Amino acid sequence: MNDIIREIEAGQLKQEVPEFRVGDTVKVYGKIKEGNRERIQVFEGIVMKAQGGGNRATFTVRKTSNGVGVEKTWPLHSPNVEKVEVVRKGKVRRAKLNYLRDRVGKKAKVKELVK
Repeated sequence: MNDIIREIEAGQLKQEVPEFRVGDTVKVYGKIKEGNRERIQVFEGIVMKAQGGGNRATFTVRKTSNGVGVEKTWPLHSPNVEKVEVVRKGKVRRAKLNYLRDRVGKKAKVKELVK
């Protein structure tokens, strides 16, 4: 039974998975269905957390829109996620950036990783 589930999940994995980490600023190109039409909408923000593994892996992106914080959790291997593009790398020292929820303005920034 377990082998059957693993085999089904392996078929659903994407071949090309983008390389990003928590603290990075990313653009997520998501497919949106409106009636019988389909379009791609870009959601740009900071990766707050990444969790799960394999087929169930998800990541949460936070952005501010008109002064209101918006968080969206995306499944990494979903067919509704067209692509994930890294805009800039962030320098953080923790796995989950929940403290960004309480911050506003310049305090809510993440330092850029310079190599």
